[in-house]
Amino acid sequence: MKIVVLVKEVPDTYGDRKLNLETGLADRAASDAVVDEIGERALEVALSFADKNEGTDVVVLTVAPEGAGGTIRKALGMGAHSAVHVVDEALLGADLGLTAEVLAKALTRAGFDLVIAGNASTDGTGGAVPAMLAEHLRVPGLTGLSEVEITAAGVSGTRPVDGGVQKVSADLPAVISITEALPEARFANFKGIMAAKKKPLEVVTLADLGVDPEDPAAARSIMLTVAEKPARSAGVKIVDEGDAGTQLANYLIENRLV
Repeated sequence: MKIVVLVKEVPDTYGDRKLNLETGLADRAASDAVVDEIGERALEVALSFADKNEGTDVVVLTVAPEGAGGTIRKALGMGAHSAVHVVDEALLGADLGLTAEVLAKALTRAGFDLVIAGNASTDGTGGAVPAMLAEHLRVPGLTGLSEVEITAAGVSGTRPVDGGVQKVSADLPAVISITEALPEARFANFKGIMAAKKKPLEVVTLADLGVDPEDPAAARSIMLTVAEKPARSAGVKIVDEGDAGTQLANYLIENRLV
């Protein structure tokens, strides 16, 4: 079985994350770059299955800037067998539609039985790419899974819904996305880190995939303006002179909070 795991390099959530106000792009110099934690958890799902099923090939796939080699090697050090890195200057600022199209082309080129992704990245938090991928690839898509079971023929799992839990399943090939309910990723040990240096890492461009980012027939989202988040204003202070309850109730009513 061939499992492809989507990973993403994101600004470290423990550092300052800022947008370049001229380009609208994330200012990557403002924070260290790391593999998104939800992508690491997705990789752990694949590696846990591979540990118990000999012959499973785990591939990591990422769309990332040219300098993302370190984060890709970390995924390889955790245990992935190979990696595919899509890099192209034309992808700077790519919207979800273009990102999904590129990933779908890369997956079709590489081949897959199962694609595992996180439910949403910690930078863009779009949360739509897994479903869009399933549509592009014309395969079943199971999203937001909090439990996953993989077999040679299919994949199943559960996801929370309003008032209960939904059980879903699909035959392979398929695309799934997982939530943070899945276990944390394993650490890359010294042996894995050293082995990662020799593992295959293929770098491909949009030309290799046959994707035109400026295709006028494709729907694209374009950022028109970007601005800093406004500073938080001071809250309303209620002085209790015997009518604090009334003041509070009026405030909630005026702001349609009740």
